[in-house]
Amino acid sequence: MFPMYRARRIRRDGIREILNNSLVEPKKLMLPIFVIPGSGKTEEIVSMPGVYRYTVDKVLDFVEEVVQFGIKSIIFFGVSEIKDSIGSWAFNSEGEVQKAIRLVKKEFPDMVVAADTCLCEYTDHGHCGIVKDGEILNDETLKVLNDVAISYAESGADIIAPSGMMDGMVLSIRNALDNKGFYNTIIMSYSAKYSSCFYGPFRDAADSAPKFGNRKTHQMSPFFGYNEAIKEALIDVEECADILMVKPGLAYLDVLKAVKDVVLLPVAVYNVSGEYSMVKAASINGWLDEMSTVSEIFYAFLRAGADIIISYHSLDYAKWLTKNGK
Repeated sequence: MFPMYRARRIRRDGIREILNNSLVEPKKLMLPIFVIPGSGKTEEIVSMPGVYRYTVDKVLDFVEEVVQFGIKSIIFFGVSEIKDSIGSWAFNSEGEVQKAIRLVKKEFPDMVVAADTCLCEYTDHGHCGIVKDGEILNDETLKVLNDVAISYAESGADIIAPSGMMDGMVLSIRNALDNKGFYNTIIMSYSAKYSSCFYGPFRDAADSAPKFGNRKTHQMSPFFGYNEAIKEALIDVEECADILMVKPGLAYLDVLKAVKDVVLLPVAVYNVSGEYSMVKAASINGWLDEMSTVSEIFYAFLRAGADIIISYHSLDYAKWLTKNGK
């Protein structure tokens, strides 16, 4: 009790630094990369200042920079001009993501490469599965996702990351991979993925906005509470996922903590596009110090239990650490 107990004693310079926990290290970060058709192009995403889309021939130069700053994992998202009702370009061996995976694994074999496994970027209707009479068909979609996962694994992906929130997707993909001999390919499941307002800039980046309706029939409601997230996580554990994910991050720190408390698997958190763009816009306007803000956010993810942080800020943060000798 005051005056014998004075909390400010351990907040002084010197003592404060000793007691601070370490900042998040670059090896904890996974950087999303958008791959587009064509060659010789690097396009900035208007709604995500500082984030670019790359043609396959430009990916290697960017990954080389990523490696220099200590980031050890990336996740690819494809942006396709070839779209049809089932998203068939997603499992074409000459697809942009497949070619990017092969190039990166050849030049940087130690880089851990994940591939987002969904159909929304490849379907002409913009939904995450096969659609019939306005309904997304779950079981029929699983068959296509299996083909996509196998295609990415054949290209050399270390991690398959199914994000469509189809029921049974982890078990279906695990069986498909194992049947092709890809026993060691990791599945990082988007286990608790919410139908969130924070995805807007991503849909611009990936040209993946639905042409009708919405994704509320398969993504979780932000107002479900914890039970649904925990149930989905435990189902993915039973279906042999290797890593779970909570998405988005900032508004769902409590969900991240709740999931981490009940599973024994690593848990990733996705610091999504809207969260990135809010911080970026505020920093551009001089309202926030960008990297100090990102540091707080990343440490909040770590404190809540994240083992992996997927963020568009990953490279900027790693550069900031290097610049400040941290």
